[in-house]
Amino acid sequence: MPKTLSSIVLAVVLFTNVVIAGVLFPLPHQSKEPPGADDTGSTEQGVMDIATANNRFAFDLYFQLDKSEHRNLFYSPYGISAALAMTYEGAKGRTADEMKSVFHFPESRILRPNFAAIHNAISKGANDYELRTGNALWVQRDFPLLEDYQSRVEKYYGGKAVNLDFVKETEKSRQTINSFIGEQTNNKITDLIPRGTLDRLTRLVLTNAIYFKGTWQWEFDKSHTREEPFKITPDKIVKASMMNMHPDKAQFNYADAGDLQILELPYEGEKISTLVLLPTKDLDSIAPTLTAKKLDEYKSKMKETKLDAISLPKFEFDTKYFMKDTLSAMGMPTAFSGNADFSGMTGKKDLFIGFVIHQAYVKVDEKGTEAAAATAVSATTTSVMLRKVFRADHPFILIIQQKDTGSILFLGRVVDPTK
Repeated sequence: MPKTLSSIVLAVVLFTNVVIAGVLFPLPHQSKEPPGADDTGSTEQGVMDIATANNRFAFDLYFQLDKSEHRNLFYSPYGISAALAMTYEGAKGRTADEMKSVFHFPESRILRPNFAAIHNAISKGANDYELRTGNALWVQRDFPLLEDYQSRVEKYYGGKAVNLDFVKETEKSRQTINSFIGEQTNNKITDLIPRGTLDRLTRLVLTNAIYFKGTWQWEFDKSHTREEPFKITPDKIVKASMMNMHPDKAQFNYADAGDLQILELPYEGEKISTLVLLPTKDLDSIAPTLTAKKLDEYKSKMKETKLDAISLPKFEFDTKYFMKDTLSAMGMPTAFSGNADFSGMTGKKDLFIGFVIHQAYVKVDEKGTEAAAATAVSATTTSVMLRKVFRADHPFILIIQQKDTGSILFLGRVVDPTK
């Protein structure tokens, strides 16, 4: 007789340009005032350990997604890690071991306070840009969630609990969560959890939200933007809106590493920046060796450089990934099976992850960057020669990072800026 399993859903939202209007559903927190987390005991080394784990997962996931068709990619490794860290808090045995391996989580005594420290650093606010993150638990009313689990998520991840009724008002509950996500993403992501995904056995939904809106420290002049060729492949060329800059006094952190050029474009406030990795030949020439360690090696070669010209295409696209098979292939199949052990949430082995969905949006223009992403994880019942030129007129990799820790907030691949 198969055992009866209840549902968990975890949703991660990464967003820009938040607009909160009057809402008619319970809110775990105000979007611009997310709860803090307890980072007592965090250390500089511990924060770097979390950043390193996040970046290792970022490239592990890139290679797994890269096995699919050659197309644009964009996702938030930080957001996915945050959602699964909250899930991991309730995992036991083999389920926990596999999740720890895939996400490179350190021991809990290091993970908790230092993940909290990164959470707080993101949320502390700034005058020159907007960046914050917040977590929440949407719980079936009267569901016996262990107090110890709930308190850990609230203490170390700032995850406040809100009651919904997935049993009697399944569709309304889905709409409530999606509406909250839509508000936080300025309606860039409006249907993260599709109709029919939740059911009467859903018991828990966890959400993570991160907001970023940044303006380039040195903006591109719109009058210099023009339609120019972008070489998807040597035989496939499209016309893209190419932004152009001829820096006069500004110097940029830059390196020509032979197999690629790497350029850092800082945002106002200089806490967040975008790295553009432009291969000399094509992405396939650098992808096999690109890891978090290799990225650090490239970054170590960078120095302040006077560039004669910078060209970068404008682009705007969104992506959506159904990640159950992806994460299983990366090494955590047990969490998606009837053998899953999330007894740390309920005291029983009655939960497993049914699906993981990640949806993302990015827009880069002359002024700056707008990026949004959401992840849902469901546990369900069963011409003049120039000397130094950076011209991104062929596929490249884009990384949005915290400058002090190097932690990757967003990672993408631009294959076709017109799509």
